[in-house]
Amino acid sequence: MGRGKLRIYLGAAPGVGKTYAMLSEGHRRAERGTDLVVGFVEHHGRRRTEVMMAGLEEVPRRELEYRGGTFTEMDVDAVLARRPGVALVDELAHTNVPGSRNAKRWQDVEELLKAGIDVVSTVNIQHLESLGDVVESITGVRQRETLPDEVVRRADQIELVDMSPQALRRRMAHGNIYASDKVDAALSNYFRPGNLTALRELALLWTADRVDEYLQQYRDEHSIRSTWQARERIVVGLTGGPEGRTLIRRASRMAAKGSGSEILAVYIARSDGLTSASPKELAVQRTLVEDLGGTFHHVIGEDIPGALLEFARGVNATQIVLGSSRRKAWQYVFGPGVGATVARDSGPDLDVHIVTHEEVAKGRGLPVARGARLGRARLIAGWLVGIAGPALLTLVLTGTGATLTADAGPGFANEVLLFLFLNVLAALLGGMLPALASAAVGSLLLNYYFTPPTHTWTIADPENIVAIVIFVAVAVSVASVVDLAARRTHQAARLRAESEVLSFLAGSVLRGETSLEALLERVRETFGMDTVALLEREGDVAPWTCAGSVGGTAGATPPERPEDADVDMPVGDHMALALSGRVLPAEDRRVLAAFAAQAAVVLDRQRLVGEAERARGLAEGNRIRTALLAAVSHDLRTPLAAIKAAVSSLRADDVAWSAEDEAELLAGIEDGADRLDHLVGNLLDMSRLQTGTVAPLIREIDLDEVVPMALVGVPESDVTLEIPEDLPMVEVDPGLLERSVANIVENAVKYSPRDRPVLVSASALGERVELRVADRGPGVPDAAKDRIFEPFQRYGDAPRGSGVGLGLAVARGFVETMGGSLAAEDTPGGGMTMVLTLRAAPGSPAHDPHGTTERQAVR
Repeated sequence: MGRGKLRIYLGAAPGVGKTYAMLSEGHRRAERGTDLVVGFVEHHGRRRTEVMMAGLEEVPRRELEYRGGTFTEMDVDAVLARRPGVALVDELAHTNVPGSRNAKRWQDVEELLKAGIDVVSTVNIQHLESLGDVVESITGVRQRETLPDEVVRRADQIELVDMSPQALRRRMAHGNIYASDKVDAALSNYFRPGNLTALRELALLWTADRVDEYLQQYRDEHSIRSTWQARERIVVGLTGGPEGRTLIRRASRMAAKGSGSEILAVYIARSDGLTSASPKELAVQRTLVEDLGGTFHHVIGEDIPGALLEFARGVNATQIVLGSSRRKAWQYVFGPGVGATVARDSGPDLDVHIVTHEEVAKGRGLPVARGARLGRARLIAGWLVGIAGPALLTLVLTGTGATLTADAGPGFANEVLLFLFLNVLAALLGGMLPALASAAVGSLLLNYYFTPPTHTWTIADPENIVAIVIFVAVAVSVASVVDLAARRTHQAARLRAESEVLSFLAGSVLRGETSLEALLERVRETFGMDTVALLEREGDVAPWTCAGSVGGTAGATPPERPEDADVDMPVGDHMALALSGRVLPAEDRRVLAAFAAQAAVVLDRQRLVGEAERARGLAEGNRIRTALLAAVSHDLRTPLAAIKAAVSSLRADDVAWSAEDEAELLAGIEDGADRLDHLVGNLLDMSRLQTGTVAPLIREIDLDEVVPMALVGVPESDVTLEIPEDLPMVEVDPGLLERSVANIVENAVKYSPRDRPVLVSASALGERVELRVADRGPGVPDAAKDRIFEPFQRYGDAPRGSGVGLGLAVARGFVETMGGSLAAEDTPGGGMTMVLTLRAAPGSPAHDPHGTTERQAVR
């Protein structure tokens, strides 16, 4: 029996309608006669979803005992025994109750698929493993329930269930997703418009990439090489010249005209060492294309037009943007140029745009880094001119091959000059060896065909002997001069290219702008290598490691030791730059040594910057402590003065105090001491937070064990406590949480009217537990909500002597140390609400509004 097919409904957030769409698909298949069952669908009290389950066969669930409660999960054995054609299984990323057959529901689904059962399931974009960090940065919540991306990617069908953030929030406000008592908290936290918009974009982009994968897979399976213009992809061909910036900006404007267009800038270098492009200019162009949302690619290839077209077709590009040639008019004698060749060979599936710029026909600003190294084509041409040229010239001068006398030709002197011209041309094209061969062949032909007596190897006239000797000498001299000029030109070209590289390195040193990763990538591109790594070790026998915590390599698989690399450049006694890909010629090692030295300098600079940051942090801590002492001098002096006055009054011999007076004075002393204790405690806590010495001892605990302890000392009439008994446990440091809650409640009581008690309530939202402290005071403007959490900040109407403004700062510091968050919101009807968000303990049975940790308890 074959493997079953998996269809997934993907959503951006809970409530978009994934389960509803899955049940609708179930009804459609059932009406067509498909044998279909509901393996597990949780309606979460949503009436419309519950109605959709009617009429569908549901496999009984399996009951499990966990921590004193009874929970239900999908009975995999029952579904396998029933062997339906299709099973509906909701919440693919769900974590099963301990004791289940599998730890994750996607593993249950995998068993069904292996048994040949088709499965229709649902999942939210935030539960993909690769997007965990991205979702956390957007929502502030770490998704504990995730599944590998590959599980979703292997699905036979993925359908996106999309809904605008505004429509989803309206559905939430109407009570169609969560219970009414959780709507306000959800709208002000996870379901904020910004969060929903970002999650929606993630879902759309992920789905679009999956579609691209399907398309590329289909093209590969059917060997389709032509471009399918399903999505605009614009390839920008760069030469490293100054016109590259114009091309990139022009491509960006073209991409902006169509939604979803991509820009891919590509620079193609030859594989023979240093490239002809300016590294500095290429770095600028790389930064520009990345700033405009594109990507930069470096490709090695001998045939520039062919490599460019191969790259474009490989990425399924639809357009190519090239600049008008910088060649001068006479240079077109040597060929049509890259632009014309690409336009000619692109075919009907690729549009080629030739963009004019200010550098047109000005010539190339940099010499080819290969200098005058003669390519294969020139060498072949040199040998042809040197060997075949004299033979053809002889054939022409002798007519059709008939023997002519010397007097019938143009004259011996002119014939020598013609052969000398071919010799010079062979030297220009092929260098020394073709020129020498041309001189030898030419001298023999002159002797045999044009020196009397002809058709013999003897020379009758001594003057002709001198002429031939001079011809050979001149030919050898010209060949030597041309070869020397070629070598000098090559050296000059190399030196100029090296000077560009060294100038770039010197500039980066002065500006301090090059990171180690960027520098190693520049080494890889400059020398055409596969991988580059900066290795270091502590001693002579210690193992080699990549230098720096990050960025010490460039390329796929860097060498682990200098001995494993094709090229290694020592930097001091315990550091080396290792390159893999090919062996470099000796003349390239000078520039490589400069790169290696610069890499060591960059590494040292990075480490110095890190040390400077740590020193700056210590200095900031000292500054804060100094400011703290200066700020609290008055608040320390005030209770001390009251205590001293009361003690002095009690010790006075000239006054007889009544019992009531003594009690009042003693109460004043106690109140002043309490204020001092609270103030000193906050000062010590703030100092610990600033120096990073707070080490929370995290453990699982119930809120109702901590919050009442934090309210000791607060009059019962000032606080109303509402904490449900069925809340999940939280992962906190009980001592730090108690201190945080005490500071928050104290601040709320301070501003709330006497006849309006502060409300302390708690609720569970997915993998989080929220504790809300709401007062009915004057509230705080939105612009000031963040400032109230800074040290020494008190709202404008705070009564004198009410503190130094450290309570909320300490509370937020402690909460964030425990992995939670503390934020301020407006209380409906007036006032301010402090929202303290904590992590729920893993495995705690709780109602999860996000659709992955919800479990139906059997009452």
